[in-house]
Amino acid sequence: MSTAVAAYAMANPDAAFEKVTIERRELGPDDVLIDIAYAGICHSDIHTARNEWGGAAYPCVPGHEIAGTVAAVGSAVSRHRVGDRVGVGCMVDSCGVCEPCLVGEEQFCTRGAVMTYNSRVPEEVQPGGHTMGGYATRIVVTENFVVAIPEGIDLSVAAPLLCAGITLYSPLRQWGAGPGKKVAIIGMGGLGHIGVKIAAALGAEVTVLSHSLSKQDDGKRFGAHHYYATSDAQVFRELRSSFDLVINTVSADLPINDYMKLLRLDGTLVVLGLPEAPLQVQARVLAGRRRSLSGSMIGGIEQTQEMLNFCAEHGIGAEIELISADEIDSAYERVVASDVRYRFVIDTATI
Repeated sequence: MSTAVAAYAMANPDAAFEKVTIERRELGPDDVLIDIAYAGICHSDIHTARNEWGGAAYPCVPGHEIAGTVAAVGSAVSRHRVGDRVGVGCMVDSCGVCEPCLVGEEQFCTRGAVMTYNSRVPEEVQPGGHTMGGYATRIVVTENFVVAIPEGIDLSVAAPLLCAGITLYSPLRQWGAGPGKKVAIIGMGGLGHIGVKIAAALGAEVTVLSHSLSKQDDGKRFGAHHYYATSDAQVFRELRSSFDLVINTVSADLPINDYMKLLRLDGTLVVLGLPEAPLQVQARVLAGRRRSLSGSMIGGIEQTQEMLNFCAEHGIGAEIELISADEIDSAYERVVASDVRYRFVIDTATI
């Protein structure tokens, strides 16, 4: 029997959020029922709920930064027990048999990972025919996609790590951020501020490249060694050929070639933000110092657990503004206006 739970949903792209009742699927042998305590707000939630990327399914219940406790487990569940502190990120299932899945890269599942919300699924699997996310009081997820949140992190500041945290941790690990490496983070918002913390904890020399110096004190407090305002054209001349790794966390249309020139020999610029316009990269900029341009998204489940353990060990959590469910609409407007330091988190007890 499915379970009725309270949630906040948008009925169409132009609607306001409303409190609704949704159905969660019946608890299967491999499933975990989670009482959600906190749900972070990601900019992807806004793009999806407002159908800015197309293909949104309604009613839309966003939320893929979920932290809570286990309320019940299926008969075959072995990794999680009732009362455990757990989290759910951007995915809730994958095929499990393709090459990426077999090596722990479920986010690249060749058959398409099932995302936490707005993924089409059979009606018998998910009432409503599409997944609905964490702006709700409860969720049912197969145990392989549930991660443990260590005691060293409060659930409220852990929630954004399930998307923003792994989105930064994955490329920092992939490209070897650590002692002796110079890393630049473009943007110091919801993604960037966590990237600064993680890169510094990994032992890299960290530089923030932000439009202005308005967040410089915060950047230094989070672990940045240097902080520059890119509105000053002199910065690009001063920092030319300086970095082993540059991570772009913003979705604005940036002068990408200017940023590519900041890379040292064999350096890499990794794109996380998704600008609307195609990137116009000059081949000579790539060839000049054997530079690379790459992209990244989230990490697999095993790496997400590794990230949470790392953050707990180093005392890393997101900087948050805790809000009630009836503030979601205004929070969306503030995210779009870059008026948040640094991540909104919904207290789901208010749903």
